[in-house]
Amino acid sequence: MAFSMAGLDYDMLKNLGISIGILVLFILFRNIFTKYVFQVILKLSGKAPTDFFTKICLGFERPLGWFFIIVGLYLAMDYFPFIEQHNALFLKFLRSMVIILITWGLFNLSSPTSGILISVNEKINNKIDLILLPFISRTIRVIIIAISISIVGQEFDYDVNGLVAGLGLGGLAFALAAKEAVGNLIGGIVIVTEKPFSIGDWIFTPSVEGTVEDINFRSTKVRTFSQALVTVPNSTLANEPITNWSRMGKRRINFHLGINYKTTKEQIQRVVHRIDLMLKTHEEIHPDTIMVAFDQYNDSSLDILIYFFTNTTVWAEHVKIKHEINIEIMGILEDEGVEVAFPSRTIYVTPQSSEELFQAVSSFD
Repeated sequence: MAFSMAGLDYDMLKNLGISIGILVLFILFRNIFTKYVFQVILKLSGKAPTDFFTKICLGFERPLGWFFIIVGLYLAMDYFPFIEQHNALFLKFLRSMVIILITWGLFNLSSPTSGILISVNEKINNKIDLILLPFISRTIRVIIIAISISIVGQEFDYDVNGLVAGLGLGGLAFALAAKEAVGNLIGGIVIVTEKPFSIGDWIFTPSVEGTVEDINFRSTKVRTFSQALVTVPNSTLANEPITNWSRMGKRRINFHLGINYKTTKEQIQRVVHRIDLMLKTHEEIHPDTIMVAFDQYNDSSLDILIYFFTNTTVWAEHVKIKHEINIEIMGILEDEGVEVAFPSRTIYVTPQSSEELFQAVSSFD
C-alpha cells in the first residue's frame, strides 16, 4: 500500500513536471516567434505590392504571442494531474481566450492609426472624408467588443438578450441624465455631416485657432500655433462660426498706401499705373482680382487702394510674396519722387496789420 501511494505520488509529480515543462516550452516558443520568426514574416510581407498584410501582422502581433501560451496551456493539461484536458469549464475558458485574442487583433486593426481604414478609403477613391475615419473606427470598435462579449457570454450559457434589453433601457436613462454629453454627441454628428473642416485643416473660431488633430464623439482636438493642444466640446464648436483657412483658393492682400499731399495728379497716375502693371505681371499674384486706384483723401495723406490675391494660401509663402510686393512699391515711389505720408498738421497764420499788431503789443504793458 505504501509502495502504491509512493508510485502514485511519483506519477503525479512526473506528470506535473511534464505539464509545467510543456507550458514553459511554449513560452520560449512565443519569445522566439516574437523576436525572430515574426520579424522574418514582416520582412517578407514588406515585399508585397501593398502593405495590407503587414498591417494585419502588426495588428495581431501581440495576440499571436499569447496564442502560443493558450496552445501550450491546452497541451499541458493532458499531463496535468488535477484538471482533465477535456474538462467542459476549461475548454470554455480556452475558447473564450481565443475569442478575446481575435477581438484584440481586430480592435488594433480598426484603430485610425493602423492605416487599414485609410487603405480602404484609398481603394474606394477617397469617398470617405478623413473626419469620418475616427467616428467609423470607434463605431467598429464598439461593435467588435459588443459581439465579443455576446459570444463569450453565450459560451458560458449566459442569456445575452436580457443583457441587451437592460443596456437599452439603461442607456436611455443615462442619455436623459447626461444632457451635456448628448449635446456634444449631436454636435459631433453635425460637424461630421456638414463637414466644415477635416483633420489637418487650419481653422479659426471664437474659441480656438489652429490645426485639427482629432475629432471624437465628445470633443474636437485642435493644435494651436504655440503647440498647445486645445480640446473643444463639439456642442460649443457646432454653434460657433468656423473659418476654414485651409480651404481658401487664394489669399487676400488689402491695404491703403498713403502718399504726401504735395504729390501731383500726374505722379499719382504714374504710380497707380506702374503698381497695377507690376501686380498683373507678377507670376505669384492671382490675375482675376487686382484693384489699384486713388481711393480717398485722408487727414494727412492721399490714399491709394491696393487690393489683390496671392495664388498660394500657405502663410509663410504669402508673407514672402507680400514682402516682395512692398519692396517693388517702394522702388516705384522712389523712381517717381513720391513720398509716403505720415501724420502731420499744417497751421496757417493770417498776417495782422501794423495798427492791430501795435494794439496787441500795447495790451501786454
